[in-house]
Amino acid sequence: MGNCLKKKTLEDPNRDDARPPTGVRISLQQKNSVPIQGRNSEAPMTVQGRNYTSIQKRNPTRKRRPRGKKHGPNTQRDRSLARAIKKEEVLHAYRPTQFSYNVLHAATNKFSNKNLIGRGGFGDVFKGWIHSCTMTPAKPNDGQAIAVKKVRNNKRPQDHEAWQTELNFLTKISHQNLVKLIGYCCEREHKILVYEYMPKGSLDAHLSKERDTELTWRRRIKIAVGAARGLDHLHTVPRPIIHRDLKTSNVLLDADFNPKLSDFGLAKYGPQGDQTHVFTRVLGTKGYVAPEYIGTGHLTLKSDVYSFGVVLLEILSGSSAVDRFSNGMLENLADHAKPYLSNKLRLPHVIDKRLGSNFSMEEAQELAEIILQCLNSDANSRPTMTEVLSSLEQLEQHRDSSKHNLRGLATHPRRSSHLTSTETARKIL
Repeated sequence: MGNCLKKKTLEDPNRDDARPPTGVRISLQQKNSVPIQGRNSEAPMTVQGRNYTSIQKRNPTRKRRPRGKKHGPNTQRDRSLARAIKKEEVLHAYRPTQFSYNVLHAATNKFSNKNLIGRGGFGDVFKGWIHSCTMTPAKPNDGQAIAVKKVRNNKRPQDHEAWQTELNFLTKISHQNLVKLIGYCCEREHKILVYEYMPKGSLDAHLSKERDTELTWRRRIKIAVGAARGLDHLHTVPRPIIHRDLKTSNVLLDADFNPKLSDFGLAKYGPQGDQTHVFTRVLGTKGYVAPEYIGTGHLTLKSDVYSFGVVLLEILSGSSAVDRFSNGMLENLADHAKPYLSNKLRLPHVIDKRLGSNFSMEEAQELAEIILQCLNSDANSRPTMTEVLSSLEQLEQHRDSSKHNLRGLATHPRRSSHLTSTETARKIL
């Protein structure tokens, strides 16, 4: 991987077209000072107009005071300064890389159609490779894989706005169940975002495959819990964030089927203080948008809860949010499935047939109940994402404990007389 201590400069910071967009906290050269660099950088650091190459090199000729002696009047100030520098260094480590267009152009094989892996709300997504130390282009399968989203039409104001919104939010939040932003490009007409690559693709892609057998019941519950954690994080940060476009195509999966929420182009800050909602034009994807948001334009955290309920329903049923059902008409999955979810006898009719009998009907009923709560037509009656997450975690724990108990019964068959065959055991799973 080479020496990671010294990174090549990818952009000339003095170029006008290389400046990052407004609102993004990037290391920028400011009047009478230069930005605080990372601890491996050779550039001097400036804090309150004073230059240091590092805290240790502040005064190389100065001897350390022996322990037990009184400190001078500036010691407390020096300690505060050291803490401030350390804090800034930590923040700097999480700031995205500013790529040049030429680097990303080469990394994606000139944005070749062969590298096209998806289409986002405002841009096309290409797979590319870079050297993680130098952030320079790498040959395919040689280096770190990245996902590069390029704005499809920079002339449309809404596309540029979505690019700016996603960049702003992803530089402020970080969570294991939110897709990681590696960097960006803002060079002339080119507006690009660079993410970690998710090898298993989107949840939507797996659900749409007729013969996909990778989404076992266990993995579906794992995905549901992880996605809930990501959304709960957005809703519980000091200034809550509403995703506004939560859907299965925006739930990405890593190599171990761990989910990460993506596509924050429509995200909005939630209501604060005495506010009950955010009033905004209705945007989102058909089949996922909460009914009260469609009717009034009032956006709340509970709007995301409704969308998450639809995602859970797709996980359970394997159907699309808007699908063609037995009556031959296109219909919202939520409207179609509600009568089945509330009836234990009819519930099997909406469960994905690809699961066969490899799941617990009791757990399916628990999941159906969570879904119904999320899809409540009264937004105030819906649970919070913290409550939804708690219910899903209990479901996951119940599944794990049931599996553990079943293994114990298989080892000691005399403990239970009603489990007499492997086939019966499988039905419980």
